[in-house]
Amino acid sequence: MDQSVKFDLDLINRYDKSGPRYTSYPTALELHDGFSEQDYKQQIALSNARGGPLSLYFHIPFCDTVCYYCACNKIITKNREHAEPYLANLFKEIALQGELFDKKRTVNQLHWGGGTPTFLDYDQMSRLMAATRQHFNLKKDDDSGEYSIEIDPRATDDQTIKQLRELGFNRISLGVQDFDPAVQQAVNRIQSEAQTFTVLESARKEGFRSTSIDLIYGLPLQTVASFSLTLDKILSVSPDRFSIFNYAHLPARFKTQRQINEVDMPSAEVKLDILQMIMQRLQEAGYIYIGMDHFAKPDDELAIAQRENKLYRNFQGYSTHSDCDLVGLGITSIGRVADSYIQNVKDLGSYEAAISKGALPIFKGFILNDDDKLRRGVITQLICHFSLSFEQIEQQYAIQFKDYFSHELNVLQTMQTDGLLTMDEKGIYVLTAGRLLIRNICMTFDRYLNTKTQQFSKVI
Repeated sequence: MDQSVKFDLDLINRYDKSGPRYTSYPTALELHDGFSEQDYKQQIALSNARGGPLSLYFHIPFCDTVCYYCACNKIITKNREHAEPYLANLFKEIALQGELFDKKRTVNQLHWGGGTPTFLDYDQMSRLMAATRQHFNLKKDDDSGEYSIEIDPRATDDQTIKQLRELGFNRISLGVQDFDPAVQQAVNRIQSEAQTFTVLESARKEGFRSTSIDLIYGLPLQTVASFSLTLDKILSVSPDRFSIFNYAHLPARFKTQRQINEVDMPSAEVKLDILQMIMQRLQEAGYIYIGMDHFAKPDDELAIAQRENKLYRNFQGYSTHSDCDLVGLGITSIGRVADSYIQNVKDLGSYEAAISKGALPIFKGFILNDDDKLRRGVITQLICHFSLSFEQIEQQYAIQFKDYFSHELNVLQTMQTDGLLTMDEKGIYVLTAGRLLIRNICMTFDRYLNTKTQQFSKVI
């Protein structure tokens, strides 16, 4: 399989509109407050009947400083004690959720995100992992599971990395965004190269199986030359993966972003130039474009899963475990259990109020119908593997593809003419020029999109 990607500026300019990132289909916008705790319990019962392993996601919302670009649900404080009431409620939620799932189901994946998970001290992290192990069937430390954590190198040292490995984590993601001092000042994230690379080296020494670096392009004061220097420095330490995100500046929605000086923002043309440079540099360095801002070495699990047609996508991004139901724990976390999506309440007060009553802290949810599951299957295949077999979908969902999706296939004819993809009797094949625009192709199959595109980020 050709895993290269072509940067076609004319196509990008014509197709660069807003659209979902499809970490789920339907997207989180379709979740509604008519979904009850009883609905969730029924879905858990269905999930237990189907069996299979589990994936757990924990949201740790605390940060000790605010990064102006951040659109995450977060609580800014320097006092680690402020995490204690939250952890007490989180432990109770772990017990409530754990009681509902079959204890024989192994947790193949576990992820701590935020916020800044390493805001917690070792005692707090140890208690959180112990509570999880008490109520869920975690794997022993044999590295067969994917237990990952997001790291802020500014809040991490060699001892922290050693402790995280002892707790069972074997994959690590380091937030960097940009090394340029002026850019760091503009977004209030001052982070040295020494801090970052010391943590990376420590993770390798402790036996972490995968190291990933997070970068953002489109931040204030960035240029092609300045971001190229950041890439130079990070390529010199050869991480296993890159996540390089397009910054979506939406100050009307995210108050923190209002602290960014608008006049310092790079133009759309500069952002495209930076993206083109990124694509060229990483391909030259031997990284595979997985899709949707993600790059990996050819021997990385994501690249292997994509070649073997086993890649999947969930609320944490690309995954190698498509057979796991995802349980979200903590405020604002989203899970996928059986045929439903579930989101927890978004603030500490609502979270504590629910937990104190012994109730699951459900905010919204959504139960997929047969059409939703079919379209999710189509979109997942396209966004993960850049191809789609009509026969596979027809066998799995008992439809005639060309009849069911006659309108969508007609719309795709324009994209075929433009060189984004080809179609034949057997399926759809995304071309190298269409891979950066995979969101546009997937949007063709989205029944809910209609007038909601303005609520999403630009595809490029």
